[in-house]
Amino acid sequence: MPELGGETTFEQIIKEMADAGYQGSEVGNKYPKDPAVLKKALAPYKLSIASQWFSSFFTTKEQKETVEAFKKHMAFLKAMGSKVVVISEQGKSIQGQMDTPLFDKKPVLDEAGWGKLAKGLEAIGALAVKEGMKIVYHHHMGTVVQTAAEVDKLMAKTDPKLVWLLLDTGHMYYSDGGNSPLEVLKKHANRIAHVHLKDIRDPVKKKVIDKKMSFLQSVKEGVFTVPGDGAVDFKPIFEVLEKAKYEGWFVVEAEQDPAKANPLEYAKKARAYIKETAGL
Repeated sequence: MPELGGETTFEQIIKEMADAGYQGSEVGNKYPKDPAVLKKALAPYKLSIASQWFSSFFTTKEQKETVEAFKKHMAFLKAMGSKVVVISEQGKSIQGQMDTPLFDKKPVLDEAGWGKLAKGLEAIGALAVKEGMKIVYHHHMGTVVQTAAEVDKLMAKTDPKLVWLLLDTGHMYYSDGGNSPLEVLKKHANRIAHVHLKDIRDPVKKKVIDKKMSFLQSVKEGVFTVPGDGAVDFKPIFEVLEKAKYEGWFVVEAEQDPAKANPLEYAKKARAYIKETAGL
């Protein structure tokens, strides 16, 4: 939703990111699209690019269409020095629909759809491996791979040498509640190559379910917040990741309305919490 924080400039974003103690970020919609321009802008702040979201449509379009788009996307990220490419299947997705109830209308795949998704992901995963990179699959609310059971199925259907997992603590807790992020982590620790640290406000989640709100409406309501400000227990998550010798990025995400939650304030709050809880 570009309207959230629409007035915030790219320069302000990267300056505050560095001021808050971060080493880089994923690519936002205000970032320059030319690698040379982006590198030059980030250099004074010593910031790196971790990755960038890529929407696949293996379940609803021809595989070739997604593969060709992926090649361009990957080339940009490789030029930026990124090692992983964030992938999320958007065929049948309701995450961008403002009025579609998130929990009541969740899309599901039939077996043919699962086959298309697995085959497509392995195809782009093989392309990434050739470039010394990995694709990391982002389970996401409002999509065909949202729940822990769906993550299990995707992992079972794909080659571990070609398809890796992005653990998003907020999305998994949002979907399945309780200790679901920790359980998914324990089960698939050897497949996790990227981590999004996001927290959930339980009272807002309850409101989303009770009032049959959409994903975008829930973001505006403030269902997401930074680590340490919501219901997710991060301490055991950090412990399991350390035990598994995880060496990738921790990407702090909040997806909040900056008019309600000052980005710099929350970025600093998250950074302090991670230092205190994970020792990083």
